[in-house]
Amino acid sequence: MQANGGTMEKDIISLMKQKQPKMSKSHKVIANYIMDNYEQAVFMTAAQLGKTVGISESTVVRFAASLGYDGYPEFQKALEEWVKNRLTGVQRVNVKYEGSSQSDVITSVLNADIDKIAHTIEHLDVQSFETAIELILNARHVYVIGLRSCEPLADFLNFYLSMIREDVQLVRTTSMTELFEQMLHVDDRDCVIGISFPRYSMRTLKAMEFAKDRNAKVVCITDSEHSPMKLYATVSLLARSDMVSIVDSLVAPLSLINALVVAMCLQRPQQVHNNLKMLEQAWGDYQVYLNDEINFINDEPMLNNSLRKEEDA
Repeated sequence: MQANGGTMEKDIISLMKQKQPKMSKSHKVIANYIMDNYEQAVFMTAAQLGKTVGISESTVVRFAASLGYDGYPEFQKALEEWVKNRLTGVQRVNVKYEGSSQSDVITSVLNADIDKIAHTIEHLDVQSFETAIELILNARHVYVIGLRSCEPLADFLNFYLSMIREDVQLVRTTSMTELFEQMLHVDDRDCVIGISFPRYSMRTLKAMEFAKDRNAKVVCITDSEHSPMKLYATVSLLARSDMVSIVDSLVAPLSLINALVVAMCLQRPQQVHNNLKMLEQAWGDYQVYLNDEINFINDEPMLNNSLRKEEDA
């Protein structure tokens, strides 16, 4: 945790307890409330916290600064991390959503996802984004790995990346030995894309370490500058994913991956066009979508031939 250019080794609650004896009266009120009600305080804005304890918003902001934080958002982030480590997932859900209606829940979750996308846009390193595109498109072979909750992200990226270029492999594994078997021939001509968010997958980290040791280009998609994924990355793309609940939001990471796909399509439009044309030909030749897709002809939905025959009968 960084504040005022220095490193805070204490967690936020220990820090408040240490500084409390020398705090002003109003700051002590804030500290006491947070320590006694951290489950609620973690979700409060500076204005909400001030109103709750009967103190101005500016005083709350100064309280955060007195602890060494650059502002209230940084203070709140530190409190959030402390709460996440202290409470179980079920407890976090109960704290945040207890007594909420269904409409309140959906509004809260969707607004939180919107905030994460906005944060990702604001902090995206455009140069890293462009470098990642170059590494992926110019590699001899691309390996994509994302395990546990990140597996759908890896599937999505692999699916569309395979339409843009050849030699893309999705690394699927339930063990460390299987992982290395699939990546046995990785070398400096290849690119490995690792996707992991808290809690970070050790198998994904080991795959990236292996790739780095083999001098492959490593693109990591993760959540922050402090992610252990960055230890092995040639280039890092950051997307915010944290949510104080049982579920980590992957909306912003998926949007980032979607942006990667679109940008790469624009880099190789003719190749994408040719690949899609071949796919459509194959779909038509082998009637891939005959039984489970709806096509629109002359603005009328057409189901498969069996349904049409039944209607004609």
